Amino acid sequence: MQWQAIRQHYPHQWLLLEALNAHSEGGKRILDQLAVLETYTDSTTALQAYKILHGQAPSRELYVLHTSRDKLDIEERRWFGIRG
Repeated sequence: MQWQAIRQHYPHQWLLLEALNAHSEGGKRILDQLAVLETYTDSTTALQAYKILHGQAPSRELYVLHTSRDKLDIEERRWFGIRG
């Protein structure tokens, strides 16, 4: 799904999302297609679920977002050094 369709389908909710199709452009992450993995009423629970799932599958591109965001403005992260 695209972000605007997700916002309409899940108003005023915290979501755990996976980017199914995404690309980088000008230092931003453009999320073309997203899958809603779960909905939450609060950010704390959503972030806990993110941490568990990310620990199990670190290669998946996961996000926790609230549908009050009109547009997605996600800075691309670059990791340097060794991650433990």
